Amino acid sequence: MSHARPVALALALLLPQLALAADIDGRQLSPLWGVPFAGILLSVALCPLLAPSVWHHHDGKITAAWAAAFLLPFAAVFGPAAAGTAFVHALLAEYVPFVILLTALFTVAGGIFVRGNLHGSPGTNTAILATGAVLASVMGTTGASMLLIRPLIRANDSRRHKAHVVVFFIFIVSNAGGSLTPLGDPPLFLGFLKGVDFFWTVQHIFPETLFLVGALLGGFWLLDAWYWRRREEALPVDPTPDTRGIGFAGARNFWLLACIVALVLVSGFWKPGVAFEVAGTEVGLPGLLRDLGLVAITFASLRLTPRAVHEANQFSWAPMQEVARLFAGIFLTIIPVIAMLRAGVDGPFAAVIRAVTRADGSPDPAMYFWAAGALSSFLDNAPTYLVFFNTAGGDPAVLMTTLAPTLAAISAGAVFMGANTYIGNAPNLMVKAIAEDRGVRMPSFFGYMAWSGAVLLPLFAAMTLIWFR
Repeated sequence: MSHARPVALALALLLPQLALAADIDGRQLSPLWGVPFAGILLSVALCPLLAPSVWHHHDGKITAAWAAAFLLPFAAVFGPAAAGTAFVHALLAEYVPFVILLTALFTVAGGIFVRGNLHGSPGTNTAILATGAVLASVMGTTGASMLLIRPLIRANDSRRHKAHVVVFFIFIVSNAGGSLTPLGDPPLFLGFLKGVDFFWTVQHIFPETLFLVGALLGGFWLLDAWYWRRREEALPVDPTPDTRGIGFAGARNFWLLACIVALVLVSGFWKPGVAFEVAGTEVGLPGLLRDLGLVAITFASLRLTPRAVHEANQFSWAPMQEVARLFAGIFLTIIPVIAMLRAGVDGPFAAVIRAVTRADGSPDPAMYFWAAGALSSFLDNAPTYLVFFNTAGGDPAVLMTTLAPTLAAISAGAVFMGANTYIGNAPNLMVKAIAEDRGVRMPSFFGYMAWSGAVLLPLFAAMTLIWFR
């Protein structure tokens, strides 16, 4: 792929000198080193709106250009060894495990087709959204969204008003529901890779999740019931009348899903003390076996799933490929940003540290909640979580205990507020694209923000007063 050549060239220059690498001192960096990171995130946010055709055909090249804009100057200034070690660490410790898990969940979910046609009454729709909220923390927001969005659209294809159904689906299934385990949402999996216990989030933000999901389900039922009672709501003819009962095709993938959960659990609890060093990065045996197992599950799903199931689901690798390309650039360009944040008040981002810190020097959970959430709304919640995780010190043992309210605020902000815009979380745009392909007239970018502003922001304000003061 031509857009990968700049990065490949940089790697060729870097790898021979990795053994001489030194840690990056964020105090020595200028804020200008964060420009490539900001550039790639702004490209993700604005290019699909301002130049959709250019972005659709050249997103990989744009991403590679921003990656090269960081990597090549950094290697020239600080030496190939330091740049190479940082690159390998981001690749092996964060990017590869992240993409492998996302690919496995995407593939397994894409191999399950829900047969039949439900009737989209308020009760049925609410039940589907509630089921998706539970599944999101088990099979990921991406997996749950891909599994349920098509049957939900089919269930409502005999109704005139259905955009609100998809909007609340994004709120609940594509975002809020994935807040309880590292399987649920990419930010929490990154925290898991950093050392946060698997069950930490469900123990510390379950009340917040229950409040948010419960309020959204209740509000949705009221709105959907109002539409349902309108005389003109039902179309004259149901486009997909009932032909058979509800069932699943490709049900073998449920067993593969259970294997994914087991692999992630085992990798978190099994501590054999065996690790390998690759160019200065430690690769533990549990993580290595987990990732190899996830790759095997991905291929097994592709092998075991009948072609007819993939065709019925309109399964395509394009969304996963786009996510993988974008995150390759994000994980690379975020390297200097993390280094500068780790420098604390002695680094160039001292203003950020002070903004989320109280006068006595302790972190302010409310500020962390809104700061992490605001960036997650317009950038991407996975790297945003990583930024504020490191802003709070980056030590998982301390964050899970002494600073537990701060880590809870970061986790909740990154996961919940990813629902504020279409670009806040990867499944948001995927769900929107599927809905539009099936004929649903979805709100524009700013129209969707009007929905989220009216529905979500008051709930976030209430959560701040209750839990994050």
